[in-house]
Amino acid sequence: MSEQYEYVPHRLLRKRVRDIASGVEGELMAVVNENVSTTGIERWVELAYIRGASGREFTTAVGNVQPAAGQ
Repeated sequence: MSEQYEYVPHRLLRKRVRDIASGVEGELMAVVNENVSTTGIERWVELAYIRGASGREFTTAVGNVQPAAGQ
């Protein structure tokens, strides 16, 4: 499998957001259209990269991202 991805513009980039799946808040660092396939068949998904308070980034589906309270 080759690493394949492309950056996608998003209105909340560099803003404080909340991942509704985990409830964690952080800064939206990037949205990437990424091939997540582990087989020969490509499977593309849009992933949001969020940097939490600890400084570590995690991913979630773009549909799970919403502005944090007060944004």
